Amino acid sequence: MIKKILIVDDEESVRYSFERFLNEPGYQVTTAKNGAEALSKYAEQSFDLVVLDVRLPDMSGLEVLTKIKLIDPKAIVLMITAYGTTDLAIETTKQGAYDYILKPFDIPAMKKVIEEALNCSHLMRTQVVIETDGKTEKGDRIIGNSPVMQEVYKMIGRVAGSDVNILLRGESGTGKELVARAIYQHSSRSQRPFLAVNCAAIPETLLESELFGYEKGAFTGANRRKIGKFEQANEGTIFLDEIGDMTLATQSKILRVLQEGCFEHLGGEQSIHVDVRVVAATNRNLEKAIEEEKFREDLYYRIKVVTITLPPLRLRNQDIPDLVNYFLDKHCTLLKKDRLSASKDALEQMQSYHWPGNIRELENVMRRAIVLCKGNVITEDLVIEEFQSSDAPDIMDSEKMASFPNWKEYIGRYKGELYEKIMSETEKVLLEQVLKETEGNQVQAAKILGISRFTLRDRLEKYNIQKEVIIKKL
Repeated sequence: MIKKILIVDDEESVRYSFERFLNEPGYQVTTAKNGAEALSKYAEQSFDLVVLDVRLPDMSGLEVLTKIKLIDPKAIVLMITAYGTTDLAIETTKQGAYDYILKPFDIPAMKKVIEEALNCSHLMRTQVVIETDGKTEKGDRIIGNSPVMQEVYKMIGRVAGSDVNILLRGESGTGKELVARAIYQHSSRSQRPFLAVNCAAIPETLLESELFGYEKGAFTGANRRKIGKFEQANEGTIFLDEIGDMTLATQSKILRVLQEGCFEHLGGEQSIHVDVRVVAATNRNLEKAIEEEKFREDLYYRIKVVTITLPPLRLRNQDIPDLVNYFLDKHCTLLKKDRLSASKDALEQMQSYHWPGNIRELENVMRRAIVLCKGNVITEDLVIEEFQSSDAPDIMDSEKMASFPNWKEYIGRYKGELYEKIMSETEKVLLEQVLKETEGNQVQAAKILGISRFTLRDRLEKYNIQKEVIIKKL
């Protein structure tokens, strides 16, 4: 998808510099030398990002910013200037600028900011459509007609307009970000910013500064004033993914924002007031984390005014054919291949698989199958290869399964919950065996299992499996 960027600066050398380092596939750069030209071009077409100089010959950059926001409230604008002052930085943020960058800027750092801003623009502008029949239309889709997904849709409809904080729960890969965006797009804040922050992907030492910003000189390398995500999301919605991975110190600052609507930059003393709706997500057992004093109980109740639980794919396997068709449409187009179909045996194979990586894993399987498919039908063999190598022995053949466990005893004792009981016991054995093979290396074990490190860590906590115990068993 082409990302359209408008560069507004009266210096020809600056415009040329942007055109040069953004001269890559996927970017379309338009330039303007003054405010009037910029507004004229923005009125003619929308842009994914505007890079705007504060000082222009015909009007101030702040005036241009205000007028662009009137044309398009969702506009993402990066302000640049050679004359940095604290007052100016505060004013640009109040007017809705995404960030504020000082000249001369470092090109790799600027490209990183531009990519972050473009990603924010994509999340805000790309419509999330709830779809129950597998048809493919423009935008990102939440697909599924199963009863458990119907309940999720009902909850989205009930809470979207209420402006309360929401906690999304579910395993990794179940589509929590799509649900967060659907809530945002159906809310009263849909014309204001939406920012997503993966708390597990950002190092603990950087997460606080990423969320709350910092003042120049706050720490080594802080050579400018940085706007945090909460400021950028003011009057909008912030999605805190994997909130269970936050440190207690960062949790305390989040709690203060939710209680008082204010915070300070790192190294700053001035209180910054914001009005932000929080949608949080986790695949962790927060109740257990509270017992272990790893998660604040007061924050837990603040973020879970309403809870929506997303079901794992294995509990809604009737949705798999529609999901397969969607991913075939999507990736055949992206890979520039003729539209393929999946055989009946392949679909049955996928519906019988337990999908530890959920929808994300299914998408990866389909992408691989499309690449390797030599005809126009994806067969069972292509799918099976993803689950187990062709020369590997069966993990559990029918003869072994018949003797594991004592079926009569289990069926008599666990009526109504037999599936969950067997799945949990076999999962625990599987985790212990893989960790034995990797000598307790969780990163390596997660790769072998085909799940994220955070999903693995959650499972180890669920079954109280400790790395030290596994190593001792070797």
